Amino acid sequence: MRPILLPTLATALLTAAVLVPVTVPAAAAGSVPDATWERLARCESDGDWHADTGNGFYGGLQIWPPSWQEAGGLRFADRPDRAPRRHQITVAEEIRRQQGWGAWGHCARELGLLR
Repeated sequence: MRPILLPTLATALLTAAVLVPVTVPAAAAGSVPDATWERLARCESDGDWHADTGNGFYGGLQIWPPSWQEAGGLRFADRPDRAPRRHQITVAEEIRRQQGWGAWGHCARELGLLR
């Protein structure tokens, strides 16, 4: 009869570590410095994080409502101007991931973020 080998705790943990994917939070994976978002907001809305100028774009980063929705912004507020600054930046990080700096074309070019 052959002996049954039971895995040690270390083996089980190592196996679990190999099988469980590691996720890096979006903030840690290439996030933009806060100062850059501030500069962008100054260009987009004069730094008014609650801007509603009637142009169809809202908040400090002048986000278009369909982009806000697609990037998960509705978990924070119905429109960017109704969300706190931190939430606007969180959603903007996702918009940047999806669309690049082109989502803020003029100001991104002006700040040297887009060629």
